[in-house]
Amino acid sequence: MKHSVEHRTVPLVDIAAQHRSLQEEIERAVLGVLESGKYILGETVAKFECEVAGYTGAKYAVGCASGTDALLLALMAFDVKAGDEIITTPFTFFATAASIARLGAKPVFVDIEPDTFNIDPEKLEKKITPKTRGIMPVHLFGQTANMDHIMATARKHGLFVIEDAAQAIGATYRGRQAGTIGDLGAFSFFPTKNLGCAGDGGLVTANDPGLAEKLTMLRVHGAHKQYFHKYVGINSRLDAIQAAILSVKLKRLDEWHHARRRHAALYHELFEGSKVRIPLVKPGNVSIFNQYVIQAHERDRLKEYLAGKGVSTFIYYPLSLSLQECFAYLGHKKGDFPVAEKATAEVLALPVAPELTEEDVRYVAAKVLEFYQ
Repeated sequence: MKHSVEHRTVPLVDIAAQHRSLQEEIERAVLGVLESGKYILGETVAKFECEVAGYTGAKYAVGCASGTDALLLALMAFDVKAGDEIITTPFTFFATAASIARLGAKPVFVDIEPDTFNIDPEKLEKKITPKTRGIMPVHLFGQTANMDHIMATARKHGLFVIEDAAQAIGATYRGRQAGTIGDLGAFSFFPTKNLGCAGDGGLVTANDPGLAEKLTMLRVHGAHKQYFHKYVGINSRLDAIQAAILSVKLKRLDEWHHARRRHAALYHELFEGSKVRIPLVKPGNVSIFNQYVIQAHERDRLKEYLAGKGVSTFIYYPLSLSLQECFAYLGHKKGDFPVAEKATAEVLALPVAPELTEEDVRYVAAKVLEFYQ
């Protein structure tokens, strides 16, 4: 390996830097909520819900306490119960499958595509049984799954589709926004997301008025008015302060997406012809690059090398959900989902946040290439 003299620190994300750029506006928005005395739901949350509906093109948007709860509420809206089967991917954040298991239903895993990391639609039909109720595709790392194929399969078998769009707000599939193609879309506003709040927050999009109304009840213990409960729901309300912060940030979201795509394009250019396998964005898709994830030989050694050069990276995800200890009861073994398992050994997320400079991106790429020289 050759070593260069230059050294800089490049964080994977810099939430504080993003906040500083909007500090005055965010502080005014938060102060307005504090002075109103209305901290739970209320006008501030309703305003943000309307803004997200307008941004995504969904007819309805229902805020909740987290992206995990968004998935859980979406499943509850379809009355998912013990014994039901929900098809999803083993290569995703834990909450996707956990939300299914929390209701006593069975997560049924389908392996992923090797180039996009998203669920392989060609393998869906083989996993459908009389107990299958729905499909939960994940739009991983900011690129939508193959929704035409997924929706066609779902409609053929009478299944609902819940899009896990936690990492994909603003991503599009053939001109349609992530979270608006299936029956429901679940979003997360965890601080490291492209649209992140100052804590936990989530939201569900819907186009069906009945589902939207049910979601608004389920998030407040299933009540249609105070102390009158139509369903057994949960307590999952989006705080007004978080909604106020998100409203400020939503105005900049497309600008931030553009910066991420610009950084990704530069990485693509710099890695061309190298040993680095870059993420593929399929025709018809516009990715928001929530993460820029490469596949790398000697991934763990590369990660360590980059850390020594001041470059922060992260592994999304180091273990297939099929092999997680808590899902041992599903009876999966190593080798059942070979594409996902291969990805867990090779993926590495590089810095791609909008706050980075072109020099930062060039430095990261240079250090990656330096490792392989």
